[in-house]
Amino acid sequence: MEPNTASRLRERSRNKLKDYLTMAPALGVTHLMAFTLTDIAPSMRIIRLSSGPTLSFRVERYSLMKDILATSRRARSIGMEYLSPPLLVLASFPAPSPTTPPHLTLLMKSFQSLFPPLSPQTIALSSARRVVLVSYNPERGTVDMRHYIITVKAYGVSKRVQRVLLHGGGGGAQRASAGVLDLGNEKDIADFVLRKRGEPGPGADGYESAASSTESVAGDDGDAVDLADDYVGRNNKKGARRAVRLDEVGPRMELRLVKITEGVPGKEGSVIYHEFVKKTKKEVTQLKEAHAAKEKLRKERREEQERNVARKKAKADGNEDEEMSDGEEEEYEDDAGWDEDEEISEGEEEGEAASAAESSEDEHEPPPPRKKAKLRSKR
Repeated sequence: MEPNTASRLRERSRNKLKDYLTMAPALGVTHLMAFTLTDIAPSMRIIRLSSGPTLSFRVERYSLMKDILATSRRARSIGMEYLSPPLLVLASFPAPSPTTPPHLTLLMKSFQSLFPPLSPQTIALSSARRVVLVSYNPERGTVDMRHYIITVKAYGVSKRVQRVLLHGGGGGAQRASAGVLDLGNEKDIADFVLRKRGEPGPGADGYESAASSTESVAGDDGDAVDLADDYVGRNNKKGARRAVRLDEVGPRMELRLVKITEGVPGKEGSVIYHEFVKKTKKEVTQLKEAHAAKEKLRKERREEQERNVARKKAKADGNEDEEMSDGEEEEYEDDAGWDEDEEISEGEEEGEAASAAESSEDEHEPPPPRKKAKLRSKR
């Protein structure tokens, strides 16, 4: 799913699924894939945020990336391929029609929404580095998921010529990773390039023909394409003829759709589809009515809670206004003791000012220091 994943998310053991469901929409997350290990088999849920639906799968069989890379002859490490989204290929899904089961159409659209849409007219060829294959098996009723890396090789060049070119050019790191060719037992470079070591070739003279060497590497002409634009790799220029190959890197999963429900976990609605439980139209109608009544009750409780919060907030604001008004009244009462109409003569004003100054000086004047008693000793 790279690069559109939270690969650096640090989860804690006390985090619950509800925490991710709450924070995901604020962070711009559109889907959530949750894996659960049960006694029967591992299960996977694809949750479409923030209003659903939720698809529940049972993982019938799976292989991890490390298992695929360990058994592959051409093991590939994680590199620059994960900086661009993969190409999604949907195979063996029935075309949407009135006779197509509705859950298959919803399943196909759910897998399409997992990956960003790509336009063939505007996409850069160099950004197409990976392929995700989602194939529907109508006989088993399962969905197979595969993950490949696109590899482009020179067309019409044998493996031994490629080894010579690989060791003869490129950077130092590439040479070190490829090793050194051992030509000590060969009399001529043609013995290594054209002839199979230890056995005669398909020709009468013991040498490989151009056709046999080409088929051993690139296969038939159906694997060869003319590059429409420059691609990553050596000499992969526009118009060059190259052989395209897909190398599987994993993971590999076989999924069985069990249930599709409306909403998200914790706020689930009616069941759209169930693999093992079938209900009549009357039971489906009753379930829809029950879910509608439950949703109505939940909405009423939410509105009531919002009204209670607003009422308590308004009451708290009213109490603050009353306290502020009480404080203003007290200040007004203190100021009311002063009579503005009372006349004061100049002598009284001077006397009051002098007495106030003396009192302030008396208050701020420090007390005189105590004199130390001097003791005179008699000689």
